[in-house]
This record gives sequence, C-alpha cells and structure tokens, in this order.
Amino acid sequence: MGQDLLVLSGGHPYDEAAWDAFLGALDSWNVTHLVHPEAERLVGEGRAAGADAMLFYDMAGFDFSDGGLASRPPSEAFKQAILARFAAGRGAVVMHHALAGWADWPEWAELLGGRFLYQPGQLRGNAVLDSGYRHDVQYQATVVADHPVTRGVPANFSVTDELYLAEVFEGQIFPLVRADHAFVAEGFFSAAAAVSGRMFDNQRWDHPPGSNCVAWAKRAGNADLVYLQFGDGPQAYQNPAIRRLLANALNFTAAGS
Repeated sequence: MGQDLLVLSGGHPYDEAAWDAFLGALDSWNVTHLVHPEAERLVGEGRAAGADAMLFYDMAGFDFSDGGLASRPPSEAFKQAILARFAAGRGAVVMHHALAGWADWPEWAELLGGRFLYQPGQLRGNAVLDSGYRHDVQYQATVVADHPVTRGVPANFSVTDELYLAEVFEGQIFPLVRADHAFVAEGFFSAAAAVSGRMFDNQRWDHPPGSNCVAWAKRAGNADLVYLQFGDGPQAYQNPAIRRLLANALNFTAAGS
C-alpha cells in the first residue's frame, strides 16, 4: 500500500503538469496534494498530523497583486499543526521556493535553516538585503557528506536549475550538497527589483557573498528536516540525481524512520 505523503504547493508559479508527473514517479507513496489557500486551512484542521512524510513546495504568505508585495503570517491553527508535527517527531522535506514562504513567521526560517527574502528586512536581529535569483544556471553539484539522503547519489552531478543567493544558517545545518558556482551579487539578480517590475536587475544591489550549500539536513523540533534548493522546473524534476535525493529525503524524514 505504501506510506502517505502530504504535498503542499501554491503561492508561486510552476509547471503543474511536469510537477504532477514528478510526484507520480514517487510510486512507493500514496500522495495527497494540497494547494494554497485551501492547504493552509486543511493543515490547520489536522491534515498534516497523520501523514508519514511531508513535502513543502509552497511559497505561502504573499500577495503579489497590484504590482506590489504584501505579506502575512500563517493562521495560528496552521502554525500549531506544523509545530505539533515536528514535536511529535514527524519530519518534512522542503524544496526550492518554500525557503521564501511565510516571511512574517520568523520561526519558519529557523525550522528550515535559512530564508530567501523578497525585500530587505530584519533576520535574526540583523539588517539584511533582499535575496538573489538566477534562472537556468548550469553547474556541477558535489555531495559533501555520507548521509542517508545522499546514498546512491553520484559524487558529482550536473544540474540546470535556478539558484538562490539567500540567507543560509551554516552553523545550524548539516551540509549535504554544494554547488560549484560563485554565490556573489554579480551573478544574481535582486528579488526586490523583480517585485518592482525590474526583472534581471542587480544594479546598486551590493549583496554580500553567500553560501553554496544547496541541500542540507537539520533538526526541526524533534524531527528531521531536509531542504533541497533544487526544483525550479522540468529540467530539475527529470534529473535522476535530484529524484534520488528527494526519494532518500522522504524516506529519511518519514515518521518512524
């Protein structure tokens, strides 16, 4: 019968057909896919409690309408449901743009081990710039740890995907995969500029160099959490190494593993 996997998406555009095919390849899992805003309500009503594994591919808490950006925290019921899940030792896998979600819930960044910011702001008591993005980057990824998530993954593998110049809490994570790429402002574009309508702009955006860690593990409460920066679109979904990483991560974070 397989184990039950709860997937959350919504809040950020993606290739829905390719994503559904990606989930369909997880043939050892019974997949339930919830999309925001209904996902927030249903999780708050208890839908996350019994799932053996959870996969966050959502970017909730934002409103990009009217040419601007508004943000809000999740409902108290959603917060408590997620925290209760982790407290009970039930883990999760978090992919790609979910690193940007719930900007007004600081504990989300602490659970994940980092944050992508759409606007300059405060993080851990410090002023930080908005994060950076770059689409369709061709790079080599290197496995840097012998870990259940990396078992069977080639030591080095090629990736074409979006990369982030974001905040990564290197002192609180266990790095699994690093990217052979320069994480400096000159190679990325400002998220705040994109929100204001200036796509692919990094002028007068002096972001400091960032972490090249693109996959990590950490503890979230009493549970295991894995973050995979991979996952912008079909090229990433179809990459055998990324598929293996996700399959391993789901098994590693599943309840009772």
